[in-house]
Amino acid sequence: MKSLSVLALFGALMLSSSDSHAQVKKSHLDAQSAGPDFQVQGEYVGKIGTDTVLGAQVIALGSGKFDAVLHAGGLPGAGWDGKTKVELTGETSDGVTHFTGRNFKGRIQDGTFAGTAEDGVLFELNRIVRRSPTLEAAPPEEALVLFDGSGNSEWAEGPIEDGNLLGVAARTKKKFQDFTLHLEFRTPFMPNARGQGRGNSGMYLLDQYECQVLDSFGLTGENNECGGIYQIAKPRVNMCLPPLSWQTYDVEFKAARFDESGNKTQNAVTTIRHNGVVIHENLSLPRITPGGAQSDERPGALFLQHHGDPVRYRNIWVVEHR
Repeated sequence: MKSLSVLALFGALMLSSSDSHAQVKKSHLDAQSAGPDFQVQGEYVGKIGTDTVLGAQVIALGSGKFDAVLHAGGLPGAGWDGKTKVELTGETSDGVTHFTGRNFKGRIQDGTFAGTAEDGVLFELNRIVRRSPTLEAAPPEEALVLFDGSGNSEWAEGPIEDGNLLGVAARTKKKFQDFTLHLEFRTPFMPNARGQGRGNSGMYLLDQYECQVLDSFGLTGENNECGGIYQIAKPRVNMCLPPLSWQTYDVEFKAARFDESGNKTQNAVTTIRHNGVVIHENLSLPRITPGGAQSDERPGALFLQHHGDPVRYRNIWVVEHR
C-alpha cells in the first residue's frame, strides 16, 4: 500500500456556518421521538490506512441529509491536530447513508462509517458516544447547590421542566463575585434548524458575560457558537457534543475590580472547560456582552437565557471564593 499523506488526502477545506437559513423550530427532546436521522448523526472514530487515526462528526440536516467532517488524528479535543479536516455531504437511501466529498467517499450502515480516500486507501470508523469527565460531578461540601432537580428555590425565575430539569429563562436570587461553577446542559435535536435557531441559550456570568449555549456540533467554533464568549472570544476548540448529549461547563471566574472612585482597575477573568477541555484560559473580559440584565460589571446573578428553544439544565452548583 502507498504511504498515506493525511494532509494530501484532506486538503485544506474549511467549514462555515450561516445564520441566514430559514429556521424550522421543531424540536426533539428524546432519542425515541428523534427518528432515524438521530441514529446516524454523531461521532465516529477509527483508522484510515493501516495506522492513522481518523475521527468524524456527522451532522443531521433533516430529511435524511447530512454533513460530515473528517478530522485527521481524531476528534476535537481527542487527537485532532486542530486544522486538518475535510467536509463531506451525505444522504440516506434504503437505510444506508452515502457520503461524497473531496478525496473521500463512504457510507454509514449499522453504526460503521467506511469508505475510501484517493488511491483506494480504506477507512473504517465506529460510532462512539463521548461523555464529559465532569458529568454528574458531585458538589463539594462548601458548595451552594443551585439546582439538583428537587426544586427551584434558589432561582428568582426558572421553570421545572420534564419532571426534574431546569428550563429557561432562569436567574438566581443570589449574586456572585468570584467563584467556581459547575453546570450541565442539553440542547434539543433540531435537524432542520440552522445557526442561531438551533438549540440556542446562554450562560450569563454575573448576568453580564455570555458564554454561548448552542447546538454547534461539527461547526468551526466561533464566538457566537457554543463555548464562545459572545462578540469577544471564540473557543480554542469546538467541544460541542451532538444534540441531546448532556454537556458540562466548568468555570473559574474572578470579577472585575474597581478603585475607591469607582474606576475599573482590572477586567473580569475566566477559565472555562467545556466537556472537560479548556476552551478559555485566564481570558480577560474587557466588557459585558449583550442580553443580560446588568451592565456595571459588579457582582451579579447566574442567568440562563431563553432564546426560543427548549434547552435544559441540571446539576448546577457554585463554590464562592472569599
